[in-house]
Amino acid sequence: MKPLILALWVVFACGDLRAQTNVWQPSPGHTQVPIWPGAVPDAQPVPGPEYVTNVLSPSGVSWIAACNVSLPTMTVYSPKGTNTGVAVVVFPGGGYNCLAIDLEGTEICDWLTSRGITAVLLKYRVPTRGSGAYAESTLALEDAQRTVGLVRFHAAEWHIDPHKIGVIGFSAGGHMVTAMSTHFDKRLYPAVDAADKESCRPDFAMALYPGHLWKDDKNFELNPNVPVTTNTPPTFLVQAENDPVDNVNNSLVYYQALKNAGVPVELHLYAQGGHGFGLRRTKYPITEWPHLVETWLGTIGMISE
Repeated sequence: MKPLILALWVVFACGDLRAQTNVWQPSPGHTQVPIWPGAVPDAQPVPGPEYVTNVLSPSGVSWIAACNVSLPTMTVYSPKGTNTGVAVVVFPGGGYNCLAIDLEGTEICDWLTSRGITAVLLKYRVPTRGSGAYAESTLALEDAQRTVGLVRFHAAEWHIDPHKIGVIGFSAGGHMVTAMSTHFDKRLYPAVDAADKESCRPDFAMALYPGHLWKDDKNFELNPNVPVTTNTPPTFLVQAENDPVDNVNNSLVYYQALKNAGVPVELHLYAQGGHGFGLRRTKYPITEWPHLVETWLGTIGMISE
């Protein structure tokens, strides 16, 4: 991945607005709640108060960035109409610097609920950086582990099948999908309540234009921070070959690792599409990816075909 490119977008758009204190709020009828009952584990300082602002990417796509998130939250979006019993935790991208909270967050939730799927939007901590063996974002992964456990803990209350809980993410959020798919055996934080005794392994995973997977942007090696095993969940991958931010090798190297481990995986590569397209309609065939996801969910037994 080229994090500098995304960082420059965000700094240019947000750098002069740090005095803002407008915190992202979901649409009426939805409530975001803290995922941690007390102190946030391994808390680190952020540059200033949380705020949201508009960002215009080089490709002309406008999106809302949630910045300086130090108190992670989740927002549950219930299905519209028939409930399939399936739930998906949504990880927006943003290079672990901010969150594309609408483009890769609320808009994804609206699509999922229209298909009878419970969507849980995670507003994870940013900006964050990891250290040691896990160099991407340890804090964001803690938030993700906690949230999947919470969804499984509340499955009966939220009318969810505890064996049909998946994750979807975009760009850095796509990387977190792979991190969750390979780091579920042990929490990165001490258990705080009964929810942390639930499994945080996703039952299926969907990563779109993921980053941080092609090790050092050289050779054809998977980042060792995402150790694929036979227990990695079935995975769906989408990326454009002309992606200017995350080289297509990120998807290719992960796909190959999944195949080598015998994990069911479906990969869709397109010549055109760029980066950060989300659900926004374009003139390119890649814009039809949601229909492919819906078909795939049927083939792996999550929804009725």
